[in-house]
Amino acid sequence: MPGEISKARGFDLALQKVMPMTLPLVRLSRLRKSFDGGRPVVRDLSLEIAPGEVVTLLGPSGSGKTTTLMLLAGFERPDAGDIEIEGRPMVGVPPYRRGIGVVLQTCALFPHMTVAQNVAFPLSVRGLSRGEQGERIGRMFAMLRLGGLEERLPAQLSTGQRQFVALARALVFQPRLVLLDDPLGTLDRPLREQMQHAIHDLQQRLGVTMLCATRDQAEALTLSDRVAVLADGRVQQVGTPQELYEHPVNAFVAGCIGENNCLPGSVEAIEDDIARVRLAAGPIVEALVVDVAEGERCVVSVRPERVAVAAVTAEEMGEGAVAAELRQVVYVGDHVRLRLQIGLRGADPAEVVVKRPAGAPLAGLAPGEPVALAWAPHHARAFRPEE
Repeated sequence: MPGEISKARGFDLALQKVMPMTLPLVRLSRLRKSFDGGRPVVRDLSLEIAPGEVVTLLGPSGSGKTTTLMLLAGFERPDAGDIEIEGRPMVGVPPYRRGIGVVLQTCALFPHMTVAQNVAFPLSVRGLSRGEQGERIGRMFAMLRLGGLEERLPAQLSTGQRQFVALARALVFQPRLVLLDDPLGTLDRPLREQMQHAIHDLQQRLGVTMLCATRDQAEALTLSDRVAVLADGRVQQVGTPQELYEHPVNAFVAGCIGENNCLPGSVEAIEDDIARVRLAAGPIVEALVVDVAEGERCVVSVRPERVAVAAVTAEEMGEGAVAAELRQVVYVGDHVRLRLQIGLRGADPAEVVVKRPAGAPLAGLAPGEPVALAWAPHHARAFRPEE
């Protein structure tokens, strides 16, 4: 009998590896929240987060990112909708009973406490012994390289050091979920990138689930397994960074993830999911149909690295090419940016930005000279204009 039980357990473990548990750690269902009876800040927001996953809420100010975090943390109560953690309803459960670590942009460290006391605070309120507190704090200080700062006050720390201390305090009690509300927003670019990699490495080592909120697309792409793009309190699209970059579902998502040329126009015809678009600047181009119909206004979105340009005429370049004028060549380190202008006589001109790898020959491309540009139709998207 023991052998049979052991075999059964082994089979169960093998089955779990082949068919992993898919129950989410966090489930947000149709959340809605407004303040003082005003326009909803969060509306019909639904999102699931798997154990050990890093998900980022990406969107502009006012899109509902912080409010969503505060609802999940328990600092705000939803007007409607459900919040579940590990399958248990959380609406009405106080913050201190949710087992969530929170890191705010302001750090919110206790100014009268030393670094060690700040990090120890969540352990002391949970009744851990001094010995266990010391062990956990030491381990966290080693991971975040905070050694030597134990007796300093927050006012004696740099901005980056304060963020590391806030992160240590949020992680030291081993929460099942950590919320980060734009924690790197006040840092300059080099320190911001350093913190991004530090958070990523720490999450990989600990396996903790994280939900972040940011306006910085580079930060979202660096940290996240998946990104949820928010606008006006609604989730526009959820996917991996690559999915959002390569297959945005609307013009807003395309603008949030990566750089885009957005060219207004109207759909003249559609054949086999390819739209023939008359740009407002005059030329006719082709793009993959996403959410537009024949006769509708649209925006053609194409990434700068997807546009080919050459010092030839449009006729010489071939079918689908558009005549343009090269206005500027800018060297920006890892690539060269070409600013071009397109437009037929009597129409409003439009600007197109092209990226070329640094060191790639420009082959006669010089400001003020006529050139031609083109892209493969499936590399461009025809979207409805943003409302």
